[in-house]
Amino acid sequence: MAKLPYLLVDAFTEMPGGGNRVALVLDARGMLDEEMRRAVALMKQPQAAFVTDYQERFFEVRFYTPTGEVEFAGHALVALGLTLVREGRVPEGTSKFFLRTPVETLPVEIRYREGVPVQAEVRGPAPRFRDPPPWRFVQRFLDALGGNERYIHRGLPHGVAFTGLWSLFLPLVAPGLVDALEPQMEELAELCRELEVATVHTYAPMGPRSFYARDFAPRLGIPEDPVTGSANAALGSLLARAGVVPRWEEEVRLTILQGHHLGQPGVVEVRVDYGPAGNILAVYLAGSAVLVESRLLEL
Repeated sequence: MAKLPYLLVDAFTEMPGGGNRVALVLDARGMLDEEMRRAVALMKQPQAAFVTDYQERFFEVRFYTPTGEVEFAGHALVALGLTLVREGRVPEGTSKFFLRTPVETLPVEIRYREGVPVQAEVRGPAPRFRDPPPWRFVQRFLDALGGNERYIHRGLPHGVAFTGLWSLFLPLVAPGLVDALEPQMEELAELCRELEVATVHTYAPMGPRSFYARDFAPRLGIPEDPVTGSANAALGSLLARAGVVPRWEEEVRLTILQGHHLGQPGVVEVRVDYGPAGNILAVYLAGSAVLVESRLLEL
């Protein structure tokens, strides 16, 4: 029986048990799609990333949830970026390399503190936007979330955006209302299928550049995603596009807190770069990660 080594890493936190956990297979060369799907089921983790090939500073990676393959996972890329450096899969002191995802090839920059890698910044897929859903659809989502119209923040944008996964974004008045949500997961999953989005991302302001969020992904087999990279990158793009957050020169920087409701607090740093004409050029997400344990899986 073959044995597959993998690592459990918590992203967007410096403490084990916080942030968002992902299983990382650093050498999945030769693995077939069905083998990776089976491995995810046996790992019993909400998400896994497989490095299917690598050459010098380029690494091909695929992402899986319990329901199948997804195109992008921001927390997995942050965790993988730091882990590749810490495990010696790139030359010591490397500050930049590339991850080839099913969406596109993305640069990763490693930040060091006194020679120790402490944070990874990943450029997300190019942001895309769809027209906001009709208000009746928003009301149905609010009902499924256990909220109502009075929860909605009228000064912040709601809408549908993409940086790897399509998500519906719903702004609420205060973090306490975000924590008060009690979603009906089956109903929420059906609404996500109707709207053709992967997740529902609720958020509330904590300051001019800081927000508190919860992300629900029952359609992907994940009732609540503790701390999500892709949806928070898309949130940063949505807020920057709407012009509701302070802009410094040619960029917007945001801090998003998530996972506190689940007892897995994490922090995501988002940066949105602008062009001279005010158009969004790129969105980046950054965070820390910590190794929890190494395991062997019998296939």
